[in-house]
This record gives sequence, C-alpha cells and structure tokens, in this order.
Amino acid sequence: MKILAFAGTSNKNSINKIFVTSTSKYYKEADDSIELLDLNHFEMPIYSYDKEVELGIPQLAHDFAAKMDAADFLLISLAEHNGSYTSAYKNIVDWVSRIPNRKTFNGKPVFLLATAPGPMGGSTVLNAAVNRITWDGAEILDSFSLPEFHKNFEEGKGIINPTLRSQLEAKVRKTKRVLAEKLAVQG
Repeated sequence: MKILAFAGTSNKNSINKIFVTSTSKYYKEADDSIELLDLNHFEMPIYSYDKEVELGIPQLAHDFAAKMDAADFLLISLAEHNGSYTSAYKNIVDWVSRIPNRKTFNGKPVFLLATAPGPMGGSTVLNAAVNRITWDGAEILDSFSLPEFHKNFEEGKGIINPTLRSQLEAKVRKTKRVLAEKLAVQG
C-alpha cells in the first residue's frame, strides 16, 4: 500500500507535521511505503481566475495531484488558522481543483487529523473538512482531533494520554481494516 501523508500547513515546525508523521508510523507494514510531503515544496501564486487565465495551472498543482493519484491512502493533519484551513493548504486545493476532468481527491480514502495547543485540538477546521472534502472527491474513513498537543503528545512516544491514544489506535485499526478490504476487492 502506498500512503501519502502531509500536514495542511507551511509552518516548518508545525505540530500537525509532527502529529501526522507520528500517526503515519501506525500504517507502516512490510510492503507499505509512506511518503511525507511538505507543502512548502508546492508553493504557488495565490489562486485567482485571472492568474489561471494568464498563467495556466502551475506544474506544481499537477505534481501535487499526481502524488495523490499515486497513493492508495491519504493521511492529512490539518492545522487551524482562525478556525479554518491554512492559506497554504487552501491554495493547493484551489489550484488542484482547477485541473480539468478531476475532483481534487479523486476518490481517495482519507483519514483526517488535526491538533492544536488548545482544548479544541483543531476541531473547527477538522469539522469543516469532514463536511467539505467529500464534495472534492475524498472518501473519509475517519477523523481524529488531538486536544492540547503539548500536554498530550511527546516526540518519540506519540500520544501520552492513554484515553486519547486508545481512541486514535481504534481509529487506525478501523481505517486499516477498511483499506485492506478495499485493496482486496481491487485485486
């Protein structure tokens, strides 16, 4: 299985990057490959119709779409800026959505994550994504919000709160089971 994991942020020291990297390790089996993307490698002009007409769709949008298309599964941890997506994530989604004859996520199964320093754990952006990205062609297998990142997570250990760790691990098992069933059907 090919897994594509990324944080929906351009922050180099993002807790969502740390969280998605840690969570991706749950999916590493003998035959699996995990690619961790950095949105900074896909920085494009801010989307506008005028720029699209003038410049066309940037090659980086096509490159990002190709990465998603090559994956069997997407693991995304969304950072929250003022209760919504970061501009880096939204801009990539906007550009990819303009590629003819495709939905942004092209039917890919997705496990959505979010974390934040506060008690809401990025749940506002996570809820927005759960309600939105199915329209963009994602098949959401599950979602998980980790509150109070600095209190509940340690690098090298992952989630240290036993209840939250158990909740995440149950969702990981569920998504792995669903993915295994999907891959078996595909042959």
